[in-house]
Amino acid sequence: MGFEPQRDPLLRGAQRLILMSVRALVVLMTLVIAWGVADVIWVLYERLREPPLMLLTISDIFSTFGAFIAVMIAIEIFENLTIYLRQNVIEVELVMATGLMAIARKVIVLDYKELSPEYVWATAGVVLAMSVGYWLVKRQPDRVTGHAQPSDAVDVTGGDGT
Repeated sequence: MGFEPQRDPLLRGAQRLILMSVRALVVLMTLVIAWGVADVIWVLYERLREPPLMLLTISDIFSTFGAFIAVMIAIEIFENLTIYLRQNVIEVELVMATGLMAIARKVIVLDYKELSPEYVWATAGVVLAMSVGYWLVKRQPDRVTGHAQPSDAVDVTGGDGT
């Protein structure tokens, strides 16, 4: 008599709770994305109507880039959640790509005049580690064909063709 997770009421209930929680997170993330887009529009509007009219400083541009990338990160998290709902798996490649995007956002908005060299080196180390990790994940053979995926393709199906 083997253990069958499908028949265990505790595991079934826990899985149901997790799926309901992920659905709630999808709804909340949709609201965060909409709010983020509205915030980007509002900040741009406010900055463009301040004197000098219709002119953005470099600082304004970088903070706007940061806001755009924050919304893009939220969209990537939304994608992670929807893939989990569809396939019941966590797509490591997409999680790492989201992490790289978050690191890129941090690098874009850093004020290098205010940072110590140690902080810059630590950030470079994180970028390098995440990049190597992402490259290694991308090099993993496809589970169906046994061939490594092309580096410019993002397989959101989990490699099983579904």
